[in-house]
Amino acid sequence: MKAFITGGTGFIGSHLADTLISNGAEEVRCMVRSDAKWLTGKKITPIKGDLHDIPALREGLKDVDVLFHLAALVKAPKQDILNRTNVESTENLIRTAQREGVKKMVILSSLAATGPSFGRPVTEADPLMPVSMYGTSKKLMEEMIHSLATEKDSITILRPPAVFGPREEQIYSFFKICAKGFCPIIGDGESTRISMVHVSDVIQGLMLASKNTHKGVQTYFVSSEELYTWNEIKDATERALERRLTALYIRPGIVKGIGSFLEAAGSLIGQYPVMNKDKAREMTHEWICSVDAIKKDLGYSQSMTLQEGITDTIKWYKKHNWI
Repeated sequence: MKAFITGGTGFIGSHLADTLISNGAEEVRCMVRSDAKWLTGKKITPIKGDLHDIPALREGLKDVDVLFHLAALVKAPKQDILNRTNVESTENLIRTAQREGVKKMVILSSLAATGPSFGRPVTEADPLMPVSMYGTSKKLMEEMIHSLATEKDSITILRPPAVFGPREEQIYSFFKICAKGFCPIIGDGESTRISMVHVSDVIQGLMLASKNTHKGVQTYFVSSEELYTWNEIKDATERALERRLTALYIRPGIVKGIGSFLEAAGSLIGQYPVMNKDKAREMTHEWICSVDAIKKDLGYSQSMTLQEGITDTIKWYKKHNWI
């Protein structure tokens, strides 16, 4: 297999590159803008450029069997900034892949495109009702993909929920706080459930999707089969850290206030924080999805339990002195 990965220097993309290399891929090309980061010293072919660089895209896509499009912008103060990266650049990529005759495209979207759940896991049949600018950009991306796809294309869209694991830098802030003995929990810790997925299971989904030769566009959630409460996440984190944690129960309204404050404070120094109004709005909802479709069609099954995943993640953070 010859593969081209966008976002290969990032969290999920670097794990995908590792898996493709270990599985004996003939060539793994990765788009690299400047810093190879987690790919440094690994057997990859770097493609210098970005998603708006058409010659670089042509170089990356020429004669490849599979395109894995994982690159995305997850936070920005304005919708048009997110759309430029997540929608317009994806359109550049797909059009170029079509011209180069790429047989298979696997594109990472997000549960955020669908929006929150309300008492039951969302499915692929549910309408897209995002509540954040990021989710809106992913919804627009998916709609654009459907408008561009031809009967010759084989495109699989995967929607993960929150993804955690070694090298992850956003959920990491939660584990960093826990390492200090405190566990922030939104709500009462029991009434709201969430779907979470370890990066190894997202990679499993990406690999299964790459082998699916259907024509047209198919979309799947790739997530945990289990649904977790915040108290279960706290308990698993305690066991992984081998210490008791003091739960800090936070009302949803306070979360929104914190997001607004941090965004305003960040604007004073020219930075847009990870915790912002958009992210706070997302965090106050329930986010659960069903994996029945990907299990039935692609043979997916969750391989990493919550406890195994959190333990694996925290061991990595400790080994690399992140906590």
